[in-house]
Amino acid sequence: MCPMLADVILNKLGESSDLSASLAHNEKQVLMTKVAIVEDNPTLRRYLAKLIGDTPGYSCVCACGSAEEACKVIPVQLPDVVLMDIHLPGESGIVCTARLREKLPHLQVIMLTVYKDIKMIFQALKAGACGYVLKRSDEKEILAAIAEVRSGGAPMTSEIARMVVRSFLEAPADRSVTEQLSAREMEILALLAEGLSNKEIGVQLHISSTTVRTHLMHIYEKLHVRCRTEAAAKYLRSKPSETIRPALASG
Repeated sequence: MCPMLADVILNKLGESSDLSASLAHNEKQVLMTKVAIVEDNPTLRRYLAKLIGDTPGYSCVCACGSAEEACKVIPVQLPDVVLMDIHLPGESGIVCTARLREKLPHLQVIMLTVYKDIKMIFQALKAGACGYVLKRSDEKEILAAIAEVRSGGAPMTSEIARMVVRSFLEAPADRSVTEQLSAREMEILALLAEGLSNKEIGVQLHISSTTVRTHLMHIYEKLHVRCRTEAAAKYLRSKPSETIRPALASG
């Protein structure tokens, strides 16, 4: 073989290998769950950053010490999930959550709290948080909470969930839900209100979890809600009381 031709072939093979490696790297980055941390305690902040960074499939994209810093950095880093301290110096984690959700509607925020301050947690959920986790939780519980919101869940106690649902049930009935949603979206919302996960909804409707998540994003936008608990509550409020199953009515 001509030496020059051999060099060309080797160069092409090298380019192909580099391209494959680049594609593999990009695919890995897409599959990676990007997490941001907002915590004013430097020791806890470093611990959480290390936990996320050392866990396969997760990446800590930033660790902020205040709400003000978070509102500047997070919209640039575009994480999938934020671990947000509910008590922050200056602006609170609740205010920070509301500001971030205005800029990034699909951002999933998990509140970090020392104890179950029910009123503050409820306020955080109304501001757009998807759930909460206690700071004393072990590593498995923290990672499980992140995985849960990524799969469409909302890590919280039944007591908090009841408060959210009750706040919607006590409001005037909203009959516009069926007018805003497609038949498929109504099917998904009904199953969500029964407490099914995205995976379980997908199995019931013979669609993928990713498709379910896409439908849920559209449902949230149309109903002007921020999480599955609010969506379920709005659905229940739109239906006659007799259609609410006992398990749901009791929380």
